[in-house]
Amino acid sequence: MGLIARLVTFFGLILLAHAGYSAHEHTVLYSNARLSSASTALPQDIVIEALVSLVVVSVGLVLGAPKLKPISWSKWAGEIEKEGGARNPYRQLEDRYGFWDVRTKRKEFADWIRGEDPVKE
Repeated sequence: MGLIARLVTFFGLILLAHAGYSAHEHTVLYSNARLSSASTALPQDIVIEALVSLVVVSVGLVLGAPKLKPISWSKWAGEIEKEGGARNPYRQLEDRYGFWDVRTKRKEFADWIRGEDPVKE
């Protein structure tokens, strides 16, 4: 996380702590005063400070996050095929009885197109 991102996040956390402290003090003040007719809702400035601090903290965290890695399913699938399929999370689906083996049928078709006799067992 860069220095600027850390400073922005720290500043946002300070603002959030101040908003929380202000809300606590406001609640204590009105609970001790025992004013039944007074509104106990938080003042708008405390609510706005809390929302702004959440936005500032979010911006700081996003700025400091590492770059996203590209999703490359073909590379992942190629690595699994090279290893023999041991890490394949879909292996149970592929090994079930009654399913058509696409790889074998594709190889048989390619051999048939080339004019080769398929290997008979």
